[in-house]
Parts: sequence; structure tokens; C-alpha cells
Amino acid sequence: MYLGLDLGTSGVKALLLDDAQAIIATADASLTVQRPRFGWSEQDPAAWIAATEQALDQLQSDWPQQLAAVRGIGLSGQQHGATLLDSADKVLRPCILWNDVRAHAEAEQFNANPQFADISGNLVFPGFTAPKINWCATHEPQVRSALAKVLLPKDYLRLWLTGEHVSEMSDASGTAWLDIANRRWSGTLLAESGLDESNMPSLVEGSAVSGQLRAELAARWGLGTSVVVAGGAGDNAAAAVGMGTIQPGAAFASLGTSGVLFVSNADFLPNVKSAVHAFCHALPERWHQMGVILSATDSLNWLGGVVERDASELTAGLGDTLRAPGSVNFLPYLSGERTPHNDAHTRGAFTGLTAGTERAELTQAVLEGVAFAFRDNLEALRQAGTQLQRVTAVGGGSRSVYWLKCLATALNLPVDVPHDGDFGAAFGAARLGLLAATGQDPEQACTPPAIAHSIEPDPTQVENFHQAWQRHRAIYPALKGATT
Repeated sequence: MYLGLDLGTSGVKALLLDDAQAIIATADASLTVQRPRFGWSEQDPAAWIAATEQALDQLQSDWPQQLAAVRGIGLSGQQHGATLLDSADKVLRPCILWNDVRAHAEAEQFNANPQFADISGNLVFPGFTAPKINWCATHEPQVRSALAKVLLPKDYLRLWLTGEHVSEMSDASGTAWLDIANRRWSGTLLAESGLDESNMPSLVEGSAVSGQLRAELAARWGLGTSVVVAGGAGDNAAAAVGMGTIQPGAAFASLGTSGVLFVSNADFLPNVKSAVHAFCHALPERWHQMGVILSATDSLNWLGGVVERDASELTAGLGDTLRAPGSVNFLPYLSGERTPHNDAHTRGAFTGLTAGTERAELTQAVLEGVAFAFRDNLEALRQAGTQLQRVTAVGGGSRSVYWLKCLATALNLPVDVPHDGDFGAAFGAARLGLLAATGQDPEQACTPPAIAHSIEPDPTQVENFHQAWQRHRAIYPALKGATT
């Protein structure tokens, strides 16, 4: 048996996988986000451990024999979070999360330094780890002076599980301190935050062994004494492992809280001007590119909260037949935006509203606005030298047939829909645990799921959606400054 632990923003998921990669059981425990100021987003790392304990307690209660048979554990986690520890591994302050934009000025300063683009191959976004350290130096000097180690969220869980300070390549790519082409920390970039490698965890590949489960934890949940913990992955790379998106050109579109257009690459293919993330994959000698939308299903959930309707009820009200794009437009920038704008200040907006605008039109505008943001990401990937042939849909939003038709037509690409199943980050983490424990070939272990059906672009609407996307693109620069 193999255990995947996925530390998300809203909860921890534990997943048990057997040797045949059948999912035996899952357990979840929720987390909350603290927002003490506008643009801030924090969590207490102690809550991650408590949630993980809750999920494992549930598995032990319901599946004790299966949990006892675990040989390998894989970790997945929300990226970019700055978990700051002193020399005794004491947490110095709440973790500053991926969707926290307080360090926008520090990120701009880093982007003015050409070494970041040259070495990391990426823009430095406010949510990345590095600018948060510099923010602390200015605003919380007592925290900065006590800082001894910087860990990413899942790697703080690893420290609790194994006692080891270790990270891996995919998650470390989102710090802005990694020499991504050479898969190692950059002393030059660390120095820009007043750090060196002694302040960082050691690095392994995601499928490699990073340590062993501590004896006291093994005893608590009835596990053996030689359970290995894999390097694991950042959440998107873990989802790619779960989806089998490991071959060059393989791609998925994730309609989750945030939106991700992810493609696997055989080589490191940076293009800083496109604002595409070019990161290490979780498996050796592989990289990936992705465009990131900060508010995908979050946009629909926001609208649902405003009109007091469930998101599924809103989408069901549109039916299954794709409509021509409406006259109402929506910019899904509720938390700023990454690809392609790299703009922490921009905000969401509706345009084209009239006194007669109804709920269904607002819903349609939100779905189209997110689909057009994916199209922006597709264009950014093309500028970075990647041509996609098709994508596989994942995430909660992929349950809406209408939204998938909208996405396929906006992208003008076929969208494949897997058979029902769990192929997300926890599943990918469990696969990495399997690889670390068995040494199995990733090509054999990380296969893609069977496809239930494919959604083709609607040929009668492709041109209409293209024109509507061009209108969408024109709105952002027209409103820039007015929505901050």
C-alpha cells in the first residue's frame, strides 16, 4: 500500500493506493485561511499537522490493516508558501500563502534584476516565496533576524514526518531561488534575499526517497518501521503525475479554485515575457510549463455567494447547448492575475451590464471570462514555443458540461474528459510514494487515465468565441488602473 498526502489551501487529503494503483480509501480534513488585511493570506502550520493527524486517524479507524501495509508516502502541497523557522525549527509567524500579494513591491524589485530571469527563467510573482522574505526584512525585522530555515508547506509536513529538511525540484521552482535548468539552488539568487544554501532544505527528485517515517508516528498509526517518504511534488506537478501528464506535449486544463493550463516538456523552455511558469517536473529530467489563473471556480463560487445560489445550480440554468457569447463580459481577476498580466493590483470587473441583465447572463459571462483567461494562457504558451493539440480536463469545474464546451470552443482544441475517478494531487503523491518505495519505472507507473469522451469545439461558435476573446483582451488595458 502507498499513501498520498495532499496539503491544499482548503484542506488535507489522504489517499491509500494499492500495488495495482486502485484507490482503497480517502480521508479529508478541512483548513481555513486567515486574511488579517486586504491582499494577505496566511495559515498556521500547526493546523496542517492537526489536519493531517485527523485524516490519518480516520484512515486508521476505517482501514487499519490497509494503513498498516503502507510502504511509501508521497507528499503534495500548495506552492510558494513561506514557512519560516528559527534554529530550533520553531515557526516564527503564520505561513504567507501562494495567493498573498503583500510582497508585490519586492517582486517588482526582483524583476528589475535581470539575474532572476536569466537563472530562474521566470518572472517573480508576488506570491512566490523569495519576495516574502524581503517583505519580512522590512516589515517584520524581528522575524527576519531569527530566520534560520525556509520551508515550503508540504516540506514542513515532511519535517514533522521524518525530521528532515528536504524539498524537491517542482515545488522549489516556485521560490524564485532555483536554478531550474540545472535543478539546484542558486547562491546568486538566494543572496538577493540575504540567504544562502544553509537556510534552505536539501533537494531530491520527487520520486526519490527523502527520509523515513519517524518511529513514534509509525507506531501511532500502526505502520512498519521502514516506511519511506518520497520527495513528492508541488500540487500541479503532483496532479500531472496523477494524470499521467509526463510525456512531452501532454497537457491538462485544471478548473479548480485557481485555473492551470499545464504542459509537460522534455527540456527547460522559459519565456519570461509571456509570464508562463517554466518549472521542473516532479520526475527526473523533465520540466513543465503552465499558465496560471488565480480565480477559476473561485469566480463562479463568488457569484453564487452574491446571488445566493449554488454554483452547480447556476451552471445547470444554462443547459447543455452552447450559447453564442453574451454582451456581458467578465474579467476573473478577483485576486489579481498571473498569466499573462503579472498584475497583483488588477481586480475583477463586469462590463456590458444593462438594467435588464439577469442571473443567467452573469453566469454565462463568468464561465466565458474564465474560458477566455485560459485562452490568454494558451496564447502565452504559444509565445513560449509550445503548441498544444488537445487538453484533458480536471478539477471541480470540469463537472459542468457547459463550461467544458465553452472552454473547448474558446481554446479551439478538443477537451478530453476522463472516466470518473480521482487523478488529482493526492493520487499523484501516492504514485510518487510508490516510485520511491519500489524503484518502478515512472513510464510504467504514471499512465494517463482512460478517456470517457471528448468535447470538440463547436464549429458554429468558434469564430464568435474568437471575436469575444478579442473583446475580452481589450478590456484589461482599458480598465487598467481603474480597477485597482
